Amino acid sequence: MLAAAASHGAALVVPTAAARQGPEQAVAYARSWFKQFGLAIEELPVLKRTDANSKALAEAARGGGFFYLVGGDPGLVVQVLKGTRVWHAIFEAWLGGASLAGSSAGAMALCSHTLIRAAWPDRTNRRPVDALGVVPNTAVAPHFDTFGQRWVESARRELPAVTLLGIDERSAAVWADGQWRAAGPGAITVVNGDHTSTFRSGARIADLREPIRMLPTE
Repeated sequence: MLAAAASHGAALVVPTAAARQGPEQAVAYARSWFKQFGLAIEELPVLKRTDANSKALAEAARGGGFFYLVGGDPGLVVQVLKGTRVWHAIFEAWLGGASLAGSSAGAMALCSHTLIRAAWPDRTNRRPVDALGVVPNTAVAPHFDTFGQRWVESARRELPAVTLLGIDERSAAVWADGQWRAAGPGAITVVNGDHTSTFRSGARIADLREPIRMLPTE
C-alpha cells in the first residue's frame, strides 16, 4: 500500500534507530523486503546528529518519494533527527506527496511521544520522550501481540491523556485518503483512557488523530 503510493523520487531507508545495533544489516533487510514491492531502496545514511544536519543529505531527502525509518533504539531516532535539516526535508517531501513509514522504533518516533525504557532491567516500564510529532497526542506500542501490550500500564500512567496505538507485528496503521486504516495480518489497538478498540485489516481506525501539516515549534 505505501509502496504503491510512493511518489516519484528515490526510495530511501533511514537507519538511524539501528546506528548502534548494525545499520548495515537494517539497510540490507529493508532492501530485500521492499524489493518484492518494486522499490529499489537507497540508504540515507543518517546515523548521528552531524549527518542529520548535512546539507547534502538534506538535499537528497528533499527529492525522496518514499521514506522508511527502521527499528532499533526508540530514543536515538529523536535525539538524532529532531529539529535537523534532514528531518525538515523529509517532512517537506512527505507534505509534497512522498510516503513516510516506520517500523518499531521508527514508527514510535513519528508520534508526539516515544516510549523509552524507564529503568534497567525492566523492559515493560516505559517513560515518554517528546518525539517527531507527525501524529499528535499519540504514542505507539509496537509488537503489541508479543510484548508491546505489557507497556500499556506504564504508558497510561505517564501519559493519561495521550492515545496509545498498539501495532501487531507485520501490521500497520496507514493514513491514506484522509483516514486511518488497519493493514496486515494482525490487529491495530487504540487505547484512550479506559476505552480500548481493536481494528482488523481494512477497517477504518477510529479515535486516532490526523497527521499534522506543520512541524511543532522546536
